[in-house]
Amino acid sequence: MLNGFKDFILRGNVISMAIGLAVGSAFTAVVTGFSNAFIVPLIGLFTRGTGDFSKATFTLDGVEFPYGLFISAGIAFVITAAVLYFLVVVPMNKVQNRFAAKEKEEVDIKAALRDCPHCYTEIPAVASRCAHCTSQVEPDPEARALAGLPSQPVRS
Repeated sequence: MLNGFKDFILRGNVISMAIGLAVGSAFTAVVTGFSNAFIVPLIGLFTRGTGDFSKATFTLDGVEFPYGLFISAGIAFVITAAVLYFLVVVPMNKVQNRFAAKEKEEVDIKAALRDCPHCYTEIPAVASRCAHCTSQVEPDPEARALAGLPSQPVRS
């Protein structure tokens, strides 16, 4: 029973997740410190107050509600999300787009269909002969060009 637990804990993804949580917690502390040191005073300049919302409260029927704590946490969340987006997500997307193999679009030459003028069954637009009635038909020049085939006149 303990061997299974040991195997679970020592898996690489569990350890990576634990390290990620520790780094995330430290990053949150840094962003909260930045918010309290720089952003809150800047908000105080604009609102002509202290900018410290953590002490803002209101009282209703003798019960005190510290709504300022929620505002401070919201500001810290927005700053954390913005920093993560602009310093992690955007650069990673650029790196992935730069190194992603640009696959050439393959064209399915049988995807474009049309009706045979003789038997009215569906045939590929690039076909020069109907598979059902074996009549010769004029291939669609646009479909042939899209498929990379040279345009050919119909032989009698």
